[in-house]
Amino acid sequence: MKASANEKAVIEARKITKRFPGVFALNQVDLRVYAGKVNAVVGENGAGKSTLMNILSGVYTEYEGELLLDGKKVEFKNTAEARQVGISIIHQELQLVPHMSIAENIYLGQEPLNRAGFIDYKKMEENARALLSELEFETNVRQKIASLRIGQQQIVEIAKALSFDVRVLIMDEPTSALSESETNTLFKLIESLKRDGVAIVYITHKMNELTQLADYVTVLRDGRSVRESAVKNISVNDVVKLMVGRDIKDFFVKQPHERGDVRLKVENMSLKKSRKSEKYLLRDISFDVHASEALGIYGLMGAGRTELFETIFGLHTTLASGTVCIDGKSVNINSPDDAINAGIALIPEDRKHDGLVLNMAISQNISLVSMEKILKIGMLNETLEQNQAEKYREKLNIKSYSSSQPVMKLSGGNQQKVVVSKWLATDPKILFLDEPTRGIDVNAKNEIYKIIDDLAAQGIAIVVVSSELPEIMAISDRIITMCAGKLTGEFFRREFSEEKILHAALPK
Repeated sequence: MKASANEKAVIEARKITKRFPGVFALNQVDLRVYAGKVNAVVGENGAGKSTLMNILSGVYTEYEGELLLDGKKVEFKNTAEARQVGISIIHQELQLVPHMSIAENIYLGQEPLNRAGFIDYKKMEENARALLSELEFETNVRQKIASLRIGQQQIVEIAKALSFDVRVLIMDEPTSALSESETNTLFKLIESLKRDGVAIVYITHKMNELTQLADYVTVLRDGRSVRESAVKNISVNDVVKLMVGRDIKDFFVKQPHERGDVRLKVENMSLKKSRKSEKYLLRDISFDVHASEALGIYGLMGAGRTELFETIFGLHTTLASGTVCIDGKSVNINSPDDAINAGIALIPEDRKHDGLVLNMAISQNISLVSMEKILKIGMLNETLEQNQAEKYREKLNIKSYSSSQPVMKLSGGNQQKVVVSKWLATDPKILFLDEPTRGIDVNAKNEIYKIIDDLAAQGIAIVVVSSELPEIMAISDRIITMCAGKLTGEFFRREFSEEKILHAALPK
């Protein structure tokens, strides 16, 4: 790829090789990043994207090859040295301290000081409010990070990166947890940064963001750079083919399957914001889902989609009202245990925090919710546990060297398959999936879609929440929309239209 004469490579990686025990994470990788441009880096999970970004930002300091900044060789000893020359990174895995405030997280390690040498909290909070205002996020900056939703935490992470004097901004899946309106705000900010000459390295799995946002694209596969191009000179289909090594026509196609009887019926589900508040997070929600049906729920951030799942699953019983029927019979769900016993499974939005124990083995994670199946005379039977894990490792094609491998060593897509396996081991009648493909690559998404489709064909009632409209349209037989805690629309597959569904989900 040749840049035009007026474009300057701010930072360049040449022949970067990075080894971990037993594997090449990167092998002779090249990357050029230009001032005032969005330089997209794409590839499957495990392709080496995050490893390369960790080298650019000073996280990894031992590697072969060289980095050039403004044409001169540089070697960063740590992230502080990279930040000093204007390189800042927004990690996909949030680097926030849960029990510190928003303002404290944004300025952690660079707190403004008063004349006495103490932290100037007033100035820090004012600066934090100003940064968040640019991202159109109005909130109390004294609020603890732990109280925020994942999407809101992502905005704080972005603000933290922007708090430095940035020349090169690395964004690793920055929109993976953002709503559509938050994504649009971020894109406006990126355009502003481009006008200021900031070079942006943008990792994404969302192919529509390439054509919408990027100027250049570098494709990585199996730790190698396989193509660099101006976005205008390459099609999305070709990018995907380069990423996964096969044509896009081989990707997910939903199979027709006959819808069964009503499996789950929810009537007049409401959820108060708090015991003392008269405000509602959910108000009079009623819907049903049939056996062998995939029902999609679409709405913007704050619409109440996750709260709806949590309420049905028995997480907010003191604040909730409404009725739940399964197979025509009313059920009382006062706890997650009640929900599981009734045949409901919930795959949460944040798999690493809520779905997995990262330092435990695949087999141990899979058995967490179905322990009774692997007990023998009241004792854990490791053979039964391993057999159960191997069954799902083969069934869902979990890529690992054995079921004893810690899940922290797996890619995002394979971690998600472990979460799915854990809940399938409970033999559910109803499967809730909250953002099931967040932060996983194109090929892994395709595999998750096929798993969902196969489960529906087996008679399970599927309910899926997704912030990606093309995704929810691809996997659903029917879609309902939500806005501000209320149902606002219903669409059968023959009626699917991005414009109509989005319009129904927008505030009126």
